[in-house]
Amino acid sequence: MKQLKSYILTGTVFVLILGSLSHFFYEWSGSNFIVGLLSPVNESTWEHIKLLYFPMLLYSLIAIPTQKSDYPCITSAFAAGILIGVLLIPVLFYTYTGILGYNVLALDIGTFVLSVVLSFYFIYRFTLTCRFQNFACLLWIVICLLGISFMMFSYCPPDIGLFADPTAIS
Repeated sequence: MKQLKSYILTGTVFVLILGSLSHFFYEWSGSNFIVGLLSPVNESTWEHIKLLYFPMLLYSLIAIPTQKSDYPCITSAFAAGILIGVLLIPVLFYTYTGILGYNVLALDIGTFVLSVVLSFYFIYRFTLTCRFQNFACLLWIVICLLGISFMMFSYCPPDIGLFADPTAIS
């Protein structure tokens, strides 16, 4: 259990750092198309979910193979945790901006941090309880479809609020 806690803590820090840095990757790359598939290309809520999704997915590819023999439910736990984080970001963001009527950078950052921390908390709990083990395949299919959606909608977003770049609105 100590080893699992260590992986969870390491993953939390990894995702917080890589996710924070990935906010700038597209700009730093000179607006490289490939980089934009994996990191935010604008300030929309949808694009900011990538800050959690891709770093957590990458970390899962490291943690699952190394921990699966000791924790057989870690595969489904990571899938559920990633999906929880993906849902938390827009729920927390739209809840607080709906209450305040505007967004605050510190609360935007707090939304990301809280989403990552809660995602890893649930990964830890679900790894131990095996709550989603029977749904692992379905969860990973959703994860893959979500990844495809991130890539498709980076450059061809639907015309709805979740995908709107608030900096492009006059």
